[in-house]
Amino acid sequence: MRPQDPEKHVSPDSSSADPPSRDEENGQVLVRELKGRHMQMIAIGGAIGAGLFVGSGGALYAGGPAPLLICYTIVGIMLLFTCQALAEMAVLYPVNGAFYTYIVRFVDPAWGFAIGWNYALSWLTILPFELIAASITISYWNPPVGSWLWITIFLGILIGIQFFGVRGYGEVEFGLSMIKIATCTGFIILGIIINCGGVGDRGYMGAQYWHDPGAFKNGFNGFASVFVIAAFSFGGTELVGLAAAESKNPRKAIPKASKQVFWRIMFFYVVNLFILGLILPSTDPRLRESSGANSKASPFVLAVKDAGIKVLPDIINGVITLAVVSVANSCTFGSTRTMQAMAVGGMAPKVLQKIDSKGRPIICTYIQLGFGLLAYIGVAGHSSEKFFDWLLALSGLSYFFIWGSVCLAHIRFRAAWKAQGYSLDQIPYRPKFGVYGSYIGLSLIILCLLMTFYSALWPSPKATPSAENFFESYLAAPVVVLLWLFWKFKTGKWRIFTPLMEIDLKKDMNMLNSPGDQEEEDYSTAEMSIWKRILKSLC
Repeated sequence: MRPQDPEKHVSPDSSSADPPSRDEENGQVLVRELKGRHMQMIAIGGAIGAGLFVGSGGALYAGGPAPLLICYTIVGIMLLFTCQALAEMAVLYPVNGAFYTYIVRFVDPAWGFAIGWNYALSWLTILPFELIAASITISYWNPPVGSWLWITIFLGILIGIQFFGVRGYGEVEFGLSMIKIATCTGFIILGIIINCGGVGDRGYMGAQYWHDPGAFKNGFNGFASVFVIAAFSFGGTELVGLAAAESKNPRKAIPKASKQVFWRIMFFYVVNLFILGLILPSTDPRLRESSGANSKASPFVLAVKDAGIKVLPDIINGVITLAVVSVANSCTFGSTRTMQAMAVGGMAPKVLQKIDSKGRPIICTYIQLGFGLLAYIGVAGHSSEKFFDWLLALSGLSYFFIWGSVCLAHIRFRAAWKAQGYSLDQIPYRPKFGVYGSYIGLSLIILCLLMTFYSALWPSPKATPSAENFFESYLAAPVVVLLWLFWKFKTGKWRIFTPLMEIDLKKDMNMLNSPGDQEEEDYSTAEMSIWKRILKSLC
């Protein structure tokens, strides 16, 4: 059923052109300079990093090759539904702040306040950690200078990127993602050759490590640990939704990028990790050091070294360094856009609204780069390790809360859309699984939170619960609750959800002019050859 009064419900800007992302109160604009190729590489670039190249070693050691394959697949499916839900809302509402804005509008302002600040804090605190990580990867070559110099160099590179605005961010992510994709593809080919005995002196290996030492390790505790590591490895995939406000054509770029997330994750993560489990035993003691950014213990480096291949381990280490820099580059985008959107919404200091002539949230950028200076504390000695452990604990569960809240916002959006009499034909992009995908995604994210809770209490079969270990893993949960309560006390509105009929669906809407727009797109697809249709469905 469609609204009886079109003037009341149809967006005033429902033309085919996407509306500018503008703060109507202060007239400052985020520049739309991200092209389709940038959006596609941001979608996959945010999901390939140290979590794959380094953290997967700790996951293999904790649970074995079978949980490594199972858990990363489950989390990949979860991200598929989350990105699809985010894509539908981002195409219809290509606004700054993306998921923060959707959570505030469709779920509850207090919950949006809590999630927004938790997400911004996560990127603020991750930047110094990534700068330290990058300096550690350089130590693989034993350079004659200290880590402080490399931290300065990498921080200087990030500052230089900021001069080019969002276009600089997009181009850097595009280039680095291409390198990471080439590395993943190359490792799959090399891993198959190693497994078949084409390199090294171990001969044909097959699935011997699945039998001895075995496919599973440490029982349920090991499985839970791998689940947690897998979930954190995909952090940053949601940035494609945040970039919607600065995309030249979000209606085309965002669906295309979000559709590719699942297949790319399946190929670059799951296939790589399956190959890794075939050529590296889970009992290798060197894997215990696969934490943080210690690339000397990267399972990819170890597998290539064990095959007796020269030079290539150095190349992989270089790629790991670039992957860490890529995450640092994402920090300067994720936090600044979120804080600026919160300032526009009255949930952060007004000074953070400022956007300069190049379309940069300039004050937010200064704050993010200022947090990068904390990296120098990391080279002060072992006493700094606990400082960073607790700093990162503040945002440890940020991705779970973001992904779960995106699915919840999509569920609430669809409910409000139906309640206010809109037709699904008026939505520019609708994922194939619809709202059911968001229900599945939300359920899997709740499962992630439960697994994290269990792993925080019992990280190993014989471990006893420790308050310190628990809060290092789960501190973000009470922080989010406290932020939620703070905004509830401030506003005095204690309802859990915004009533469906009070949700503003008109603001910033960019829906189809008519159902014919969707029919025209479906018709153009029908004209494609069978091979082009198969390629489109996969990519």
